[in-house]
Amino acid sequence: MTDFFKKAFQDMKESAKAQHQVDKANFAAVKAESKANFEEAKAMGNPERHKAKMQEEREEKIAEAKKRQEEAQARMDALEGNEEI
Repeated sequence: MTDFFKKAFQDMKESAKAQHQVDKANFAAVKAESKANFEEAKAMGNPERHKAKMQEEREEKIAEAKKRQEEAQARMDALEGNEEI
């Protein structure tokens, strides 16, 4: 019976250590993300960087819109091929 408790407590100890490592890694990740967000916000104070960032976002949106447009055209072309049959 005592062997059972020794194993149970050893398992709990190992589990607690593993959970501590997970918590420590999560904390470090949140800390790094927070610092990155702060640095990005600080960089946006520079008008040139802000303008470049906004242009990059607009270009991404344009590329996404063109992709959606091409997909819609492909769907319409596929439907036209089916109607002729």
